[in-house]
Amino acid sequence: MKATFSEATVERLIRISVEKPLMPETYVPWEEPLGDTARFMPEHLISLQGHPLWDTLSPLQQRELGRHEVVQVMYSYAWSEGLACLFFNRHLLSLEPGSVEYRFLLRELIEEFRHQEMFGQVVKKLDGKPVAPGFWHRFWGKWSVRNMPADCVFMSVLSVELMTDLYGKYIRHDDKVHIILRKVSELHNIEEGRHIFYTKLWLERFTARAGFLRRSWYSLLVLANLYFMRTLYVKPQIFERLGVKDPKLYARAAAQNLKQKLGKDCLEEALDFVRSFHGFNWITRPLWRWVMNVKEL
Repeated sequence: MKATFSEATVERLIRISVEKPLMPETYVPWEEPLGDTARFMPEHLISLQGHPLWDTLSPLQQRELGRHEVVQVMYSYAWSEGLACLFFNRHLLSLEPGSVEYRFLLRELIEEFRHQEMFGQVVKKLDGKPVAPGFWHRFWGKWSVRNMPADCVFMSVLSVELMTDLYGKYIRHDDKVHIILRKVSELHNIEEGRHIFYTKLWLERFTARAGFLRRSWYSLLVLANLYFMRTLYVKPQIFERLGVKDPKLYARAAAQNLKQKLGKDCLEEALDFVRSFHGFNWITRPLWRWVMNVKEL
């Protein structure tokens, strides 16, 4: 039976958060050495893997590409969750203090701030140097969480959570990936699961009565946010660090290759969510196929 938004449901989520907190300081074995052979990301998630240029990299360069890209991914998670927290604090002002929604958002803020600290610790542990978002990422990110209506921002937050959650599942299920990264992904997956569940329930009050145009708008919001995150992952600066002759060539190839991979293997949960409110139609399908390379709609 499909879950519906109710105070009892949200109270249960709050109780789990309070009674079963997962603390990164103790849950993640930060003291574990990285070693010389540790894998930092499942190979199939590395942007260039599967492209002919992948074989031009030495094994050390391939390993380093995985290290730099997982740093970029974790940094992007922290940055996007910081934007979400900016919105949550804004949204709290519209809620009645002490209400169940107010108290859940407080719990989510607590967990999201811990996640940001945890992702920052990963970057430090891997001696990472993440590439900061560019002007347009910063502009649209800050503008949207400060100005867009709550349903649109919740839809945006959920879109990012769905893709990061699937990335985390791949990481935590790959025994070849270092234990630190697997435990970080495991913790994030558990707590983010509650956030995703809550947000889906909250959004039903809007999607259930949405007409054709509103469903199309929501679908395009999900699409825009997935594109927004994907373009944070591949950077020419990373290939400069690897010492390749033409970093921009490698970055363009990696970006296109990652687009193919995500469209084929990494958007299942986001696509299911869009299907749940009938967000695919003659307007949105062509854009999904073009922007995210999603073929099966």
